[in-house]
Amino acid sequence: MKLIIGNKNYSSWSLRGWLAMKQSGLSFEELTVNIGGEEWETVKRQSGEIMPAGKVPILWDGETVIWDSLAIMEYLGDKVGRDRYWPKDDAARGMARSMVAEMHSSFLSLRRTCPMNIRTRHDGLQLPDECKVDIVRILQLWAEARARFGQGGPFLFGTFGAADIFFAPVVSRFITYRVGVPGFAEAYMQAVWEHEWMQSWVSAAEDEQWVLEQYEIAPAA
Repeated sequence: MKLIIGNKNYSSWSLRGWLAMKQSGLSFEELTVNIGGEEWETVKRQSGEIMPAGKVPILWDGETVIWDSLAIMEYLGDKVGRDRYWPKDDAARGMARSMVAEMHSSFLSLRRTCPMNIRTRHDGLQLPDECKVDIVRILQLWAEARARFGQGGPFLFGTFGAADIFFAPVVSRFITYRVGVPGFAEAYMQAVWEHEWMQSWVSAAEDEQWVLEQYEIAPAA
Protein backbone atom coordinates (compact mmCIF):
# COMPACT_ATOMS: atom_id res chain seq x y z
CA MET A 1 0.00 0.00 0.00
CA LYS A 2 1.22 3.50 -0.87
CA LEU A 3 -0.15 6.74 0.60
CA ILE A 4 0.57 9.97 -1.24
CA ILE A 5 0.34 13.03 1.02
CA GLY A 6 1.12 16.74 0.86
CA ASN A 7 3.21 18.98 3.09
CA LYS A 8 2.85 17.84 6.67
CA ASN A 9 2.94 21.41 7.94
CA TYR A 10 -0.05 22.54 5.88
CA SER A 11 -2.09 19.64 4.47
CA SER A 12 -4.95 18.94 6.86
CA TRP A 13 -6.58 16.36 4.60
CA SER A 14 -3.27 14.50 4.32
CA LEU A 15 -3.07 14.35 8.11
CA ARG A 16 -6.50 12.71 8.22
CA GLY A 17 -5.57 10.13 5.59
CA TRP A 18 -2.27 9.39 7.31
CA LEU A 19 -3.88 8.96 10.74
CA ALA A 20 -6.47 6.66 9.18
CA MET A 21 -3.65 4.53 7.78
CA LYS A 22 -1.89 4.41 11.15
CA GLN A 23 -5.14 3.43 12.86
CA SER A 24 -5.59 0.55 10.42
CA GLY A 25 -2.41 -1.14 11.63
CA LEU A 26 -1.50 -1.99 8.04
CA SER A 27 1.98 -1.36 6.69
CA PHE A 28 2.26 1.28 3.96
CA GLU A 29 4.76 3.32 2.00
CA GLU A 30 4.53 7.07 2.44
CA LEU A 31 5.24 9.54 -0.38
CA THR A 32 5.23 13.25 0.51
CA VAL A 33 4.96 15.90 -2.21
CA ASN A 34 5.17 19.70 -1.98
CA ILE A 35 1.70 21.06 -2.79
CA GLY A 36 2.92 24.61 -3.36
CA GLY A 37 3.91 26.42 -6.55
CA GLU A 38 5.15 25.14 -9.89
CA GLU A 39 6.65 21.97 -8.46
CA TRP A 40 3.21 20.74 -7.39
CA GLU A 41 1.71 21.54 -10.78
CA THR A 42 4.52 19.65 -12.49
CA VAL A 43 4.03 16.64 -10.23
CA LYS A 44 0.32 16.55 -11.03
CA ARG A 45 0.95 16.72 -14.78
CA GLN A 46 3.62 14.04 -14.69
CA SER A 47 1.81 11.76 -12.25
CA GLY A 48 -1.70 11.60 -13.62
CA GLU A 49 -1.68 7.83 -13.37
CA ILE A 50 -0.97 7.89 -9.63
CA MET A 51 -2.90 11.05 -8.72
CA PRO A 52 -6.22 10.72 -10.56
CA ALA A 53 -7.93 13.48 -8.56
CA GLY A 54 -4.98 15.87 -8.64
CA LYS A 55 -5.27 16.18 -4.87
CA VAL A 56 -3.91 14.53 -1.73
CA PRO A 57 -4.20 12.18 0.05
CA ILE A 58 -4.38 9.26 -2.34
CA LEU A 59 -4.08 5.61 -1.35
CA TRP A 60 -2.92 2.93 -3.75
CA ASP A 61 -3.54 -0.68 -2.79
CA GLY A 62 -2.32 -2.80 -5.66
CA GLU A 63 -4.50 -1.80 -8.62
CA THR A 64 -7.04 -0.08 -6.36
CA VAL A 65 -6.86 3.69 -5.97
CA ILE A 66 -8.80 5.65 -3.34
CA TRP A 67 -8.76 9.42 -2.99
CA ASP A 68 -10.39 11.66 -0.38
CA SER A 69 -9.55 11.08 3.27
CA LEU A 70 -13.03 9.88 4.24
CA ALA A 71 -13.10 7.35 1.40
CA ILE A 72 -9.65 6.15 2.46
CA MET A 73 -10.80 5.64 6.04
CA GLU A 74 -13.92 3.77 4.96
CA TYR A 75 -11.88 1.57 2.61
CA LEU A 76 -9.48 0.71 5.40
CA GLY A 77 -12.39 0.02 7.74
CA ASP A 78 -13.68 -2.55 5.25
CA LYS A 79 -10.27 -4.25 5.27
CA VAL A 80 -9.48 -4.31 9.00
CA GLY A 81 -12.91 -4.05 10.61
CA ARG A 82 -15.02 -0.96 11.22
CA ASP A 83 -14.75 -1.32 15.00
CA ARG A 84 -11.19 -0.07 14.69
CA TYR A 85 -12.60 3.33 13.69
CA TRP A 86 -16.18 3.56 14.96
CA PRO A 87 -17.80 3.02 18.38
CA LYS A 88 -19.63 -0.27 18.84
CA ASP A 89 -22.64 1.33 20.53
CA ASP A 90 -25.31 2.31 17.97
CA ALA A 91 -26.00 5.75 19.44
CA ALA A 92 -22.31 6.58 19.77
CA ARG A 93 -21.55 5.31 16.28
CA GLY A 94 -24.41 7.34 14.84
CA MET A 95 -23.12 10.51 16.44
CA ALA A 96 -19.52 9.78 15.45
CA ARG A 97 -20.53 9.27 11.81
CA SER A 98 -22.55 12.50 11.85
CA MET A 99 -19.66 14.45 13.34
CA VAL A 100 -17.20 13.11 10.79
CA ALA A 101 -19.59 13.91 7.94
CA GLU A 102 -20.15 17.44 9.25
CA MET A 103 -16.42 18.00 9.61
CA HIS A 104 -15.89 16.67 6.10
CA SER A 105 -18.39 19.05 4.51
CA SER A 106 -18.64 22.11 6.76
CA PHE A 107 -16.74 24.77 8.72
CA LEU A 108 -15.58 26.56 5.57
CA SER A 109 -14.92 29.86 7.34
CA LEU A 110 -12.57 28.20 9.83
CA ARG A 111 -10.77 26.36 7.04
CA ARG A 112 -10.28 29.50 4.95
CA THR A 113 -9.50 31.91 7.78
CA CYS A 114 -7.23 29.61 9.77
CA PRO A 115 -5.36 27.22 7.47
CA MET A 116 -3.37 24.49 9.17
CA ASN A 117 0.17 25.61 9.94
CA ILE A 118 1.76 23.42 12.59
CA ARG A 119 4.99 25.41 12.91
CA THR A 120 3.38 28.82 13.51
CA ARG A 121 1.65 30.54 16.45
CA HIS A 122 -0.49 33.67 16.11
CA ASP A 123 -1.37 35.77 19.16
CA GLY A 124 -4.09 38.34 19.75
CA LEU A 125 -6.11 37.67 16.62
CA GLN A 126 -9.66 38.92 16.12
CA LEU A 127 -11.36 36.25 14.04
CA PRO A 128 -14.38 37.05 11.85
CA ASP A 129 -17.84 36.28 13.19
CA GLU A 130 -18.39 33.45 10.69
CA CYS A 131 -15.26 31.74 11.96
CA LYS A 132 -16.38 32.16 15.57
CA VAL A 133 -19.68 30.46 14.69
CA ASP A 134 -17.74 27.48 13.34
CA ILE A 135 -15.63 27.32 16.50
CA VAL A 136 -18.69 27.40 18.77
CA ARG A 137 -20.33 24.60 16.78
CA ILE A 138 -17.21 22.44 17.00
CA LEU A 139 -16.98 22.96 20.75
CA GLN A 140 -20.65 22.01 21.09
CA LEU A 141 -20.01 18.77 19.21
CA TRP A 142 -16.97 17.97 21.32
CA ALA A 143 -18.86 18.69 24.53
CA GLU A 144 -21.78 16.43 23.62
CA ALA A 145 -19.56 13.56 22.49
CA ARG A 146 -17.41 13.73 25.61
CA ALA A 147 -20.40 14.03 27.95
CA ARG A 148 -22.42 11.22 26.39
CA PHE A 149 -19.80 8.76 25.20
CA GLY A 150 -16.33 9.81 26.39
CA GLN A 151 -16.14 7.93 29.66
CA GLY A 152 -13.76 5.25 28.36
CA GLY A 153 -10.78 7.50 27.73
CA PRO A 154 -9.61 11.03 26.84
CA PHE A 155 -10.89 11.11 23.26
CA LEU A 156 -14.28 12.14 21.85
CA PHE A 157 -15.77 8.67 22.18
CA GLY A 158 -13.36 7.38 24.79
CA THR A 159 -10.80 5.62 22.64
CA PHE A 160 -9.05 7.11 19.61
CA GLY A 161 -11.11 6.69 16.46
CA ALA A 162 -12.60 8.22 13.32
CA ALA A 163 -13.93 11.37 14.95
CA ASP A 164 -10.55 12.16 16.48
CA ILE A 165 -8.85 11.55 13.14
CA PHE A 166 -11.12 14.07 11.45
CA PHE A 167 -10.88 16.71 14.16
CA ALA A 168 -7.10 16.40 14.62
CA PRO A 169 -6.40 19.25 12.15
CA VAL A 170 -8.89 21.40 14.06
CA VAL A 171 -6.91 20.76 17.22
CA SER A 172 -3.83 21.95 15.36
CA ARG A 173 -5.63 25.07 14.14
CA PHE A 174 -6.88 25.93 17.62
CA ILE A 175 -3.32 25.68 18.92
CA THR A 176 -1.83 27.70 16.05
CA TYR A 177 -4.35 30.53 16.32
CA ARG A 178 -4.54 30.50 20.14
CA VAL A 179 -8.27 29.84 20.19
CA GLY A 180 -9.59 30.07 23.73
CA VAL A 181 -11.47 26.92 24.73
CA PRO A 182 -13.08 25.61 27.95
CA GLY A 183 -11.24 23.18 30.17
CA PHE A 184 -12.81 19.99 28.79
CA ALA A 185 -11.78 20.98 25.25
CA GLU A 186 -8.28 21.88 26.37
CA ALA A 187 -7.90 18.42 27.94
CA TYR A 188 -9.18 16.77 24.76
CA MET A 189 -6.84 18.81 22.58
CA GLN A 190 -3.91 17.86 24.78
CA ALA A 191 -4.78 14.16 24.42
CA VAL A 192 -4.86 14.46 20.62
CA TRP A 193 -1.72 16.60 20.40
CA GLU A 194 0.28 14.26 22.63
CA HIS A 195 -0.82 11.09 20.82
CA GLU A 196 2.30 9.35 19.54
CA TRP A 197 1.14 9.44 15.91
CA MET A 198 0.33 13.13 16.11
CA GLN A 199 3.70 13.86 17.66
CA SER A 200 5.40 11.94 14.86
CA TRP A 201 3.53 14.05 12.29
CA VAL A 202 4.32 17.29 14.13
CA SER A 203 8.04 16.45 14.29
CA ALA A 204 8.11 15.77 10.56
CA ALA A 205 6.23 19.02 9.87
CA GLU A 206 8.73 20.99 11.91
CA ASP A 207 11.60 19.46 9.94
CA GLU A 208 10.13 20.30 6.53
CA GLN A 209 11.97 22.93 4.51
CA TRP A 210 9.01 23.95 2.33
CA VAL A 211 7.33 27.27 3.11
CA LEU A 212 4.03 28.30 1.52
CA GLU A 213 3.75 32.06 2.04
CA GLN A 214 -0.03 32.18 1.53
CA TYR A 215 -0.47 30.08 4.67
CA GLU A 216 1.95 32.12 6.77
CA ILE A 217 -0.08 35.34 6.84
CA ALA A 218 -2.09 36.06 9.98
CA PRO A 219 -5.84 36.16 9.27
CA ALA A 220 -7.68 39.48 9.36
CA ALA A 221 -11.05 39.97 11.07
